[in-house]
Amino acid sequence: MYVPDVLDPLAELVKRRHDPVVVQTVRSTAAATIAYVVALELSKEPAPLTAPLTALLVVQVTLYATLTRSLRRVEAVVVGVLIAVAFSVLVGLTWWSLCLIILAAQTAGYLTRVGDWVQEVAISAMLVLGVAQVTTYAWDRVLETLIGAGVGMGFNFFLAPPVWVETAGKSIEDLARRMRQLLLHIGEELGSQIAVDRAAARLYEARRLDHDISQVDAALRQAEDSVRLNPRVKEGLLYRVVLRTGLDTLEICTVILRVMSRTLTDLARARTDEPLFPPDVADALKDLFAHLAAAVESFAVLVTTQVSANAEEAESRLSSELVKAHASRDRGADLLLRRVQEHPRQWQLHGALLAEIDRVLDELDMEQRSKRLMEELDRSTRENRERFLFLHKLRRRFRRGRKDGSGTG
Repeated sequence: MYVPDVLDPLAELVKRRHDPVVVQTVRSTAAATIAYVVALELSKEPAPLTAPLTALLVVQVTLYATLTRSLRRVEAVVVGVLIAVAFSVLVGLTWWSLCLIILAAQTAGYLTRVGDWVQEVAISAMLVLGVAQVTTYAWDRVLETLIGAGVGMGFNFFLAPPVWVETAGKSIEDLARRMRQLLLHIGEELGSQIAVDRAAARLYEARRLDHDISQVDAALRQAEDSVRLNPRVKEGLLYRVVLRTGLDTLEICTVILRVMSRTLTDLARARTDEPLFPPDVADALKDLFAHLAAAVESFAVLVTTQVSANAEEAESRLSSELVKAHASRDRGADLLLRRVQEHPRQWQLHGALLAEIDRVLDELDMEQRSKRLMEELDRSTRENRERFLFLHKLRRRFRRGRKDGSGTG
């Protein structure tokens, strides 16, 4: 009989140390505790719980998210405190002044663009207005908020959070593997007489892939945030763009795969007493779907690998599979054309199937991939330059000054 060990939960926690939930729990708990200890020394409040509360709210899994949430939280509290101080001087606390302060605080929150912290502006204003010594409490609340935000940001600066690029890469590769399995299963059934419900099951499987994109996208957004402002990552923009454009391509392919499954379901519904395709056509299309499946998997490895040797191997394999897929596609199209002339039923579904295959091949094309990657890099660089235009001009002026100084010396 197995007797549970008291260390079992700890062992399980160690095993899951790379899980985002575990990381978030440990980091936020530690940051909140440290913030409370610091606030006990600096604040006049006997129980300065605003500091650990702020640290708990602002410490996120990524450094970028922590920094942005810290700034917005501090901004929201300061705006609320200023509004409360102004109201306390003018009117004090009554039912109608409470109504006005909530209205003014939320309006100010929207105007100052504090994002999700709009309610925090109103909460801070109400708490400050409800105490007797408004100025003293207002200062203590701002101080505790600054302590919590400072501890949260310092916690992530000195103990840099993990980079979630590998986790996002695994999600993308897992999506590609499921696409590969579906393509192989479809290819194996093309020469058989398929029941409509079985063909519909493949369609539902393709729809589930389409829905799973949102989960992969969430993992990718976390990875994108983890490389922003992270001192351990030198090429954060490149990582973000490569993964994002790669997922965009796979997302388009899943949509096409869903449409393709619908085409084959319609074909199965029209041919209940015969195979979907004759043996020679089915063999050519099966070969084509096998190369498509390998190409999708190779594409995912190409966009997720961070080692140049592995990337070159994946690129070479992808290029080879695409060449073979194009050859199989041409052979299958010729056979389909002959069969349509002999047996013209559902010719439009044959054309639709070939068009969908062509779209997948176009999306995986290496030249299209390189072009899209360069366009996205240029767009991201331009957006960053426009967002931080002042810093860009200052850096350019500094470089020009250094160049002029070296030339005159």
